[in-house]
Amino acid sequence: MTTAATKKTGNTWRVVDIVVAALIAITGGVIFWAWSQGAGIISAPMNAVYPPLTGLIAGGWMIPAVLGMLIVRKPGAALFCEAVAATGELIMGSQYGATVLISGILQGLGAELVFFLLVYGNFRFKSFLHQKYSLIAALLAGAGAGLFCGLNDSFLPWGWNIAYEPADKLAYIVFCTISGAVIAGALSWIATRGLARTGVLSSFASRKAASEPVFN
Repeated sequence: MTTAATKKTGNTWRVVDIVVAALIAITGGVIFWAWSQGAGIISAPMNAVYPPLTGLIAGGWMIPAVLGMLIVRKPGAALFCEAVAATGELIMGSQYGATVLISGILQGLGAELVFFLLVYGNFRFKSFLHQKYSLIAALLAGAGAGLFCGLNDSFLPWGWNIAYEPADKLAYIVFCTISGAVIAGALSWIATRGLARTGVLSSFASRKAASEPVFN
């Protein structure tokens, strides 16, 4: 089998990939819903101090995107898991209404673009960008999701902080990006390595995640 054929086969979604991605997304939907319920309580003191600080808790809504890609490792996994998770939250009853679906798609797209560049990008020089599924990749993917979240909340018509001053919008976007990197990125990477140790990922390319180098 040629290298091109092998690459094409490796990128093809199998039934098990779809099933597990769906399970991650459904679980993510429950996490989304629970995170949304607690967000109001946690964000209250933040709003009292400095409203843009609420961006620091946004990462919880981005976990499915990063976790899905780290486990399934197929093109579209981040976007699929995040969008389906957002749909699940919407069905369960989200205080954010239908905009939660738009947010999920955009956040998934942010993570997906980062993974696409790191995994499939044809770099002609060796650099920290060629990371694939390392901790750096997870952090950057989480940051990508967080960046898109911050932009969505700050500039699109339905953004809840669209009335913020420019400096406050910038601060909020930065906090969302940091939150995405730490909560969605780092925690998903740790979770993937933990799951790999149990053997439940034996059917996936991520089965050796526990022994993969932290930095590729």
